[in-house]
Amino acid sequence: MVLNEFQPSPHLKEFVRVYRVIRCVFDSNSSLPFKPYAPKPEHCLSFYPRDTETVDYTKSNNKISNLSAVIFGQQSEVTHRFIGKDFLVFQIVFRPGALYRLTGIPSSELTNSFLDAEMIFSKNLIQEVNEKLFYTEDYPKMIAIVEDFLKNQFSKIKIEKHKIDSICDILLSNKENISLDWFAKESCLSMRQLERKFQERMGVSPKYYNKVVRFENAFRMKNANPNLDWLSIAIQCGYYDYQHLVKDYKSFTQQTPIEFHLLDLNSPERKFGEADTY
Repeated sequence: MVLNEFQPSPHLKEFVRVYRVIRCVFDSNSSLPFKPYAPKPEHCLSFYPRDTETVDYTKSNNKISNLSAVIFGQQSEVTHRFIGKDFLVFQIVFRPGALYRLTGIPSSELTNSFLDAEMIFSKNLIQEVNEKLFYTEDYPKMIAIVEDFLKNQFSKIKIEKHKIDSICDILLSNKENISLDWFAKESCLSMRQLERKFQERMGVSPKYYNKVVRFENAFRMKNANPNLDWLSIAIQCGYYDYQHLVKDYKSFTQQTPIEFHLLDLNSPERKFGEADTY
């Protein structure tokens, strides 16, 4: 199994946070469990040149499958992901606001979505990228294939970067709680303008986005440090106490931190002894 993240080329850093490549090949007789996927502060474009995945929204009961490339915006509910036996996904994780700038689609329309990328981009181009990815196992070559596609797309971009995009980038790397008043002041917007612009570019309210960033920090910290106690994680990630962390976990996953991480221990990548990095 391969779980790797790669940095984009310098000329695409304005638009791309990271490339994520997940490669799994399972025995044909293997019975694969689902992977519970909690909300993350991400907007992505994913290519599936081999087996695809089925995405089951646990709250809305929406199920999507058999798409060779997908676009998705901010998620606010847990999804269960079922992958195939010969699985490869090349995922482009965009910087805040970049997917909106690329597609012109208000991000609020992509919230809790898993859309066929062929509806947004040229079907021939999507198929060409997938075909090229299918025939290579070399990750630098995969990156070059995807970046050729992205350079072509971003050369047509018409929507300018907004200060909100840069501030969201700060939020992603910040461990301190940031007030909405500070956010509005730094964006040079009134609170009403901030809410409207934020929904347009990120798909959710600034308060929710800040909340999901903090949750994601705690989730990743626990996976990286399984022996670290929950109270220490809560304090380091900006929660008031453990109960504050539990409240967020129940809000996002309908489970306590312990319950959700026990569920995650049965994910497909655990068959390889891998910790969750995606």
